[in-house]
Amino acid sequence: MAVASFTVSDLRQFAGNVSWSSLAMPAVVLIVLAMLVLPMPPIMLDIFFTFNILLALLIIMVGLNSSEPLDFSAFPPIILWSTMLRLGLNVASTRVVLLEGHQGGASAGKVIEAFGEVVVGGNYLVGFIVFAIIMIINFIVITKGAGRVSEVIARFTLDALPGKQMAIDADLNAGIIDQDTARIRRAQVSQESDFFGSMDGASKFVRGDAVAGLLILLINLIGGLTIGIIQYDLSFEDAARVYVLLAIGDGLVAQIPAIILSLGTAAIVTKVTTSQSMPDQAASQLANPTAFYIAGGILVFLGVLPGIPWIFTIIGLLALALGYFSKTYRPATPDPLVGPDTIDNGEASPQGEDILELDWDDAGQVDVVSLELGYGLIPMVDADGGGRLLNRIKGIRKKLSSEMGFLLPAIRIRDNLDNPPDTYKIVINGSTRGTGHIQAGKELAINPGHVLTEIEGIPGKDPAFGLDAVWIDPADSEYAQASGYTVVDTATVMATHLNSVIKDNAEELMTYDVAQELINKIEESSPKLIEDFIPDKLALGTIVRVLQNLLKEGVPLRDMRTILETLAEECDKTQDAGELSSLVRPKLGRLILQELVEVDETLAVMTLEPSLEQLLSELVVRAESLDDIALEPNLAEGLFASIRENMQLMEQEETPPVLVVSPLLRPWLARLLRRSTRDLTVLSYTELPDDQSIRVSSSIEVNLNATEESETEDGTES
Repeated sequence: MAVASFTVSDLRQFAGNVSWSSLAMPAVVLIVLAMLVLPMPPIMLDIFFTFNILLALLIIMVGLNSSEPLDFSAFPPIILWSTMLRLGLNVASTRVVLLEGHQGGASAGKVIEAFGEVVVGGNYLVGFIVFAIIMIINFIVITKGAGRVSEVIARFTLDALPGKQMAIDADLNAGIIDQDTARIRRAQVSQESDFFGSMDGASKFVRGDAVAGLLILLINLIGGLTIGIIQYDLSFEDAARVYVLLAIGDGLVAQIPAIILSLGTAAIVTKVTTSQSMPDQAASQLANPTAFYIAGGILVFLGVLPGIPWIFTIIGLLALALGYFSKTYRPATPDPLVGPDTIDNGEASPQGEDILELDWDDAGQVDVVSLELGYGLIPMVDADGGGRLLNRIKGIRKKLSSEMGFLLPAIRIRDNLDNPPDTYKIVINGSTRGTGHIQAGKELAINPGHVLTEIEGIPGKDPAFGLDAVWIDPADSEYAQASGYTVVDTATVMATHLNSVIKDNAEELMTYDVAQELINKIEESSPKLIEDFIPDKLALGTIVRVLQNLLKEGVPLRDMRTILETLAEECDKTQDAGELSSLVRPKLGRLILQELVEVDETLAVMTLEPSLEQLLSELVVRAESLDDIALEPNLAEGLFASIRENMQLMEQEETPPVLVVSPLLRPWLARLLRRSTRDLTVLSYTELPDDQSIRVSSSIEVNLNATEESETEDGTES
């Protein structure tokens, strides 16, 4: 008993470890080869023919109940092997019919005999005609139609493949989907194209099977009659009685599964992708009470006419009853676009009209960042057509996210028919922040200010920096570069402009959600830092305003830990976002300078003349807030003119313009100068590291005496 128990256990373990599904195809191959080579007894033919019919029914039922073609992606290879199985059965049955047919109808098996008797019905000529009709229906109608549909779908699927890939890339770049979803969609698109391509080829197997069935029937008839008359000395009548019965039965028992498989093929390739199976689609769409009423009424009318059979009236009344039943008992399934007010137990609303229920999806929501293209610029998005804009934008988004220290929101690219064909708009939070014009098929030659010779082309402007430029043909690119121009392609022009606009408006991209994500990242490594002051000591809203202030002044947020540590230390002293921003900046001094000068290099700066700095400091001290400070017009004009003059000198030296002032002046002066000169960086003395070497390149001076005299004259005149 112990040995028997051990043996049974081993067998169960072995059966559980074997992948029986992987053995199915090898088994089919062996069976087909056996039927082609070895003689089959009638009982085996009965089994295999019955299994063949079962397989065909199973295939068509799976196809009908699939919601989309890819749900049955194994259909093409199944067609191949089921066709080979059926052709192998035809070979095996032909061998038996020709060898044993003289013994009677049962010699080739009960299945062949039964199908032959049903179709022949005692009249061999009628049986042959009926079989011929079945063959014509299968060959000309079903298989030819399914093959044509497969061919058209395969062609359209392959033609639509680049557009689908571009749509996936656009959704990915716009942030609608993530990388994993995009990967799944790409695989699905590829699988769909492979499937319909395979179906185009598999339909040829089905059509070839129909032709083979007709030829096999003729071979069985001619061969059977010849063998019966010549070899077995049967009369023509006896030979015809036996071999016609067997040939038609053999052909029919093979063609019925073939017809079913052809119908399954047609059902798959004509399936429209929805969430419903084909029977559900048909039931829901055909159950139209109005259609039943009209069709039933026509039949009833025809039934009462003289000479028309009464069956018309009976079926017409049944159609009217079905129409009433479908209206009365059909479940009230609300339309997704219609609200609950429209449906009330299958009856219309009291007002007698549909009332659309609105939801939040109907409220227009603006994208954080979007790029709106005129229709003439849409090819720039098509990667398969040579468009490089998507790759450029991906690179910019990655670069800016790394520079600024937080993940930029997705940049949605959309067409805007309201734009001129060659125009694009950069939109942030629903408002246009930049616009530009692109000459499709051209390149932009930018004049940096020191070109050797001017070139001919379409005059234009660099949209990012406003420099003079010329649109030229790509063939003239080398000549333009040799002449001193900077030549860039259209995708780079647009991407550079987008980069500039995003950097200039970076503070608007800092939202509560983004700030919370940054805090969460720090909390993963330093949970104690966060729980000590957020939100008990400092609200999230204040932190967001501090981060916005830093971004507004071009300070990156890469060192978020230092920012939060400083806020945790200083939040007990003040809750003002402006003051907290000024307290954070000195801690980020090295990070700020890193954007201006290389390590171990001397920083060239501008300073204010001492008397001017003292005057401005007094204005700041006397004011209750920075918004209350107002400069006398002559003083403001002289200050701006002197700063612009010195900035030009520093630009000629190819050094970034930097103004260093006292900590008291820096917040107000930075905000004041930002309105007219965004390229100027305003630092305080406390933001400069002790080991940073400084070179004062110039001093900002204003004729204060002239300003005082002007004020005195104004006072005298008044």
